[in-house]
Amino acid sequence: MARLHGTKDMWLASMRDDGGAFGSAAAEADLASAVPSCPDWTIADLIHHLGSVYRWVHAHVVRGVTTKPDRSRLDFESEPRADDLINWWSQEFGSLVNTFDLLDPEMPAWNWAPQSKRVAFWQRRMAHETAVHRWDLQMAIGQAEPIETKLAADGVAEVLDTWLPAGRRHPVTQAGHTTGDSGGHLPTGMVALHATDIEHFWHVRLRGEGIALLDTETILDFDEHPARVVAAGSCSDLMLALYGRVGFDVLDVSGDEELLRSMRVG
Repeated sequence: MARLHGTKDMWLASMRDDGGAFGSAAAEADLASAVPSCPDWTIADLIHHLGSVYRWVHAHVVRGVTTKPDRSRLDFESEPRADDLINWWSQEFGSLVNTFDLLDPEMPAWNWAPQSKRVAFWQRRMAHETAVHRWDLQMAIGQAEPIETKLAADGVAEVLDTWLPAGRRHPVTQAGHTTGDSGGHLPTGMVALHATDIEHFWHVRLRGEGIALLDTETILDFDEHPARVVAAGSCSDLMLALYGRVGFDVLDVSGDEELLRSMRVG
């Protein structure tokens, strides 16, 4: 099957939908409640985090350059009053979406991944950031809805073409857990991800730290793609599993699950 491609219109439409759902959930939530999928965070922390990310990205993408931003100047976090937190988030969200609307996706903009430095990276990245945190917030209040299928398919692709090549694989310990330190190892081998709701396969060869080569029909000239592990499920479940929001037990997994755990980026 051909590779899936997102577009500016798709990303911004999804961002508006998920942002609206995030705002609605925040308005009815107890801001002091815990967010189980984000350990040690309250709902207030989640709202503040997402608004701060929007604020940083907005200050960065309008520069029109590919040089790395000075974090001391751009990575600032305002401190909204507790009684004004949701309004503050809404303003940051609206400002970023409106700016994204005006910006050409091909406009220069630095990013942290080994790919083209352009605004499209951030339009895509913020659509997925918003979707995952919308799920976090809804889950915290018992109202979690799946990520929209087309966006989730693009979210799985983003893990494979952006996060993993940027060195975001998690080492796996002997006990089977992921770790952020050097105590684990990075297993190697072929992984097949099967999105059952769109009948799409991703074949990924993991070859050490920061490397995920997509073996697709455009590269391989044979039908068999021998994989050490195959994971099948909906696009939403695949994306949420790769982000560490749900367990791999929500998927139909056969083979070496250690490879899947090492692909988690959240």
